[in-house]
Amino acid sequence: QVQLVESGGGLVQAGGSLRLSCAASGSILTINDMGWYRQAPGKQSELVAMILGGVITHYADSVQGRFNISRDNAKNTVYLQMNSLKVEDTGVYYCNLVANYVYWGQGTQVTVSS
Repeated sequence: QVQLVESGGGLVQAGGSLRLSCAASGSILTINDMGWYRQAPGKQSELVAMILGGVITHYADSVQGRFNISRDNAKNTVYLQMNSLKVEDTGVYYCNLVANYVYWGQGTQVTVSS
């Protein structure tokens, strides 16, 4: 059983920063990819950022240059540093882990006020 525990969400004013963390624990043999998705109110879930194979990073166009994803392999943890936050970044952010199966965190709320 694999568990993903997210933290770091909250309320911030536009232009501010937040750092999300997602720690994976349990029976993990090999982690392939880790990343973050988000779902804004009334919208479909979208990919925000992903680290592929622990090396290659991929970002949604809307966050490119503002967000930075990183991973600590020793801690099985992925981070999302979010800078210059915009109101449209508001949503529930879900951690995603791809190993032998695909795992999801419970979600953490990010609210950006104007």
